Amino acid sequence: MLTMPKTIEFGPKPYIAVRLPVTIPFAEEMDPAFDELFGAFEKAGVKPDGMEFVKFNLIDMPRLEIEVGMTTDAAIPLTGRLVSGTLPQGRFVSMTYTGSYDGLYDATAMLIGWAKETGVQWDVEPTPQGDRFACRLEVHENNPSIEDDPAKLVTTILIKVA
Repeated sequence: MLTMPKTIEFGPKPYIAVRLPVTIPFAEEMDPAFDELFGAFEKAGVKPDGMEFVKFNLIDMPRLEIEVGMTTDAAIPLTGRLVSGTLPQGRFVSMTYTGSYDGLYDATAMLIGWAKETGVQWDVEPTPQGDRFACRLEVHENNPSIEDDPAKLVTTILIKVA
């Protein structure tokens, strides 16, 4: 199930994330990245209670650079693949998808198609390495550790508008 796209104001939000290169499909790399992220919070003695997300920095299909992260104001020591950053303030298009993570690719394709049809321009820079997005997120409203029925997983797709 998909909601209709809408424009919202969002950010800024500081975050900690695990940055990694992936190739589609990359589902097998998600759990270890989230484990690394949550382990860093635990080691720092900080409860991970922010917004959980996957940020798509660079897209050169089927290769991507992503960040598996969580918003936080806490100071988490950066080791290994951990990075800190700030999700930018600005206008975003938001659309919510309910269902298995397997359907996110198609849901995102529908949003990209909608943007083309309606003239929405993303905040993205073409580079020789691929398209670098100012901020393109999948926000996990719930996750498999909380919701055991994949059909009830809720993900909000947010992409910053130019």
